[in-house]
Amino acid sequence: MIHVYRYEENPLITPADVTPHREDFEVIGAFNAGIAKYGDEIIMLLRVAERPISPKPGIVLAPVYDAANDRLDLIELREDDERYDFSDPRVIRNRSESATFQYLTSLSYLRIARSRDGRHFTVDDKPFIYPSQPLESFGIEDPRITQIGDTYYIYFSAVSPVGVGESLVSTTDFRTVTHHGMIFSPDNKDVLIFPEKIGGKYYALHRPTTKSVGNPEIWIAESDNLLQWGNHRHLLGLRPGMWDSGRIGGGAVPIRTERGWLELYHGATKEHRYCMGAVLLDLEDPSKVIARSNKPILEPEAPYEKEGFFGDVVFSCGALVEGDIVKMYYGVADTSMAAAELSLREILDSLEKV
Repeated sequence: MIHVYRYEENPLITPADVTPHREDFEVIGAFNAGIAKYGDEIIMLLRVAERPISPKPGIVLAPVYDAANDRLDLIELREDDERYDFSDPRVIRNRSESATFQYLTSLSYLRIARSRDGRHFTVDDKPFIYPSQPLESFGIEDPRITQIGDTYYIYFSAVSPVGVGESLVSTTDFRTVTHHGMIFSPDNKDVLIFPEKIGGKYYALHRPTTKSVGNPEIWIAESDNLLQWGNHRHLLGLRPGMWDSGRIGGGAVPIRTERGWLELYHGATKEHRYCMGAVLLDLEDPSKVIARSNKPILEPEAPYEKEGFFGDVVFSCGALVEGDIVKMYYGVADTSMAAAELSLREILDSLEKV
């Protein structure tokens, strides 16, 4: 049995704790944060979702970043316009088009929250990474952070009308960043870069989404330089009737253990209930799966996990390990951030060989 200790301070950060970047916007989410240790601070790199405040009833504003003119445009749409479907609070769909969505109702960017104790965080006044590229015109989402040496590699979903891909930046001080471009083209997300080379290669997990055949499942790729990725192989699939039957994707940066690489990944049912589980990969060849969770290690149970902008969701993008303690930071209900502690040994012992 895995014991889960949720912090009494949960949720650690809510939208109310974040001042909007623009006065005419409201913060509706501060969640799915990448996690890193920098000096004596714990860095929580929040995905902040801001929604433009409508000037009058019946009007929905869709934010779109115009890279050519370096400005944010607000597209006005009428709720009674029958061409559009407003039923999903996250997206606006054009009923006549085959695309998944036409616009997003909010714009996401990345903002730093800092803590000394891992429980009480202070949110920076300004964005750390804001959309600045054409492929980020609908926003940037769900960052992860891999530290290699003194460099922190930050990668995130870049959303635009041409699809969702994964872009990479790097920093050494969490003040300035270098942009390296898109490393996994659309449609792809949930990338996790391993924290060290294995057999002379860098490895990454990723989650392509296919529109013809196949399912949203976890793949593995390798690279010589972190920029060009190849030798793509299917790693982990859905399991009908189980907690990860609808979609799966990487969560926290893989953790090296004596038994193998431990990946804490997310899985959802077809009803969109998101849980966290674990998979163990071979230390020398992470394309080999050793064992996997039959039951979630963390599932939405607390009120702040079950209720929110998009309820019944726990979704981790980062964890810290101190001895046997795994400190998992995770987004809840697409709204806020929470944290829980689990035993590394209990997680490993719970896995079933495959």
